[in-house]
Amino acid sequence: MKQKILIVDDEESIVTLLQYNIERAGFDTAVAYSGTEAYDKAINEPFDLIVLDLMLPGMKGTNVCKKLRQEKIDTPILMLTAKDDEIDKVLGLELGADDYLTKPFSPKEVVARIKAILRRTNRQTEREPVNFKIGNLVIYPDQYEAKIGEEMLTFTRKEFELLVYLAKHKGKVLSRDQLLSAVWNYDFSGDTRIVDVHVSHIREKIEPDTKQPVYIKTIRGLGYKMEEPVD
Repeated sequence: MKQKILIVDDEESIVTLLQYNIERAGFDTAVAYSGTEAYDKAINEPFDLIVLDLMLPGMKGTNVCKKLRQEKIDTPILMLTAKDDEIDKVLGLELGADDYLTKPFSPKEVVARIKAILRRTNRQTEREPVNFKIGNLVIYPDQYEAKIGEEMLTFTRKEFELLVYLAKHKGKVLSRDQLLSAVWNYDFSGDTRIVDVHVSHIREKIEPDTKQPVYIKTIRGLGYKMEEPVD
């Protein structure tokens, strides 16, 4: 059974180009021309990945992404943006997008990114489930859940993947470049602010005091380290 990709863009020429190349690469496709139509389809139909334009009529791509993640729809999202803007890039990733491409792009690059995302998500699905307990924090990677004591926590997809990676390497200092490569799968031109923003959001959810973190320590000049809290 072919994997199915939802293509979302309000420019018919771009949709036609993407649909032709994605289907040629062996995928089935569906299309939507507005944010509202995309949200409705993604809620009601199973897709293996969504190619989602940022600027859409009806509902912006960032809002589509945010609402899908709020509904616990974890379908991978490749976000397209005409803006070469750090704010848009960081916002999309914070809201749960898995990757992004700036227009203009080549159809071959879109297909390559789709395949890379699907390989990564398939590997995560196939792995044996391993839970992590660090202090009062318990992480369930296979369920995309974590809790502090009895309180269940909510993370975006990338926040959770970063948390799991830090937990898996507890006690080791990890550079921002290492984290970019491991969690985002390629180099954002050295844009380590993405890592800092995500660490900050994770700390807000797991640390008793964000000014004196006990789980994720900043190692000045090097990166971050997940530690067992000291009583």
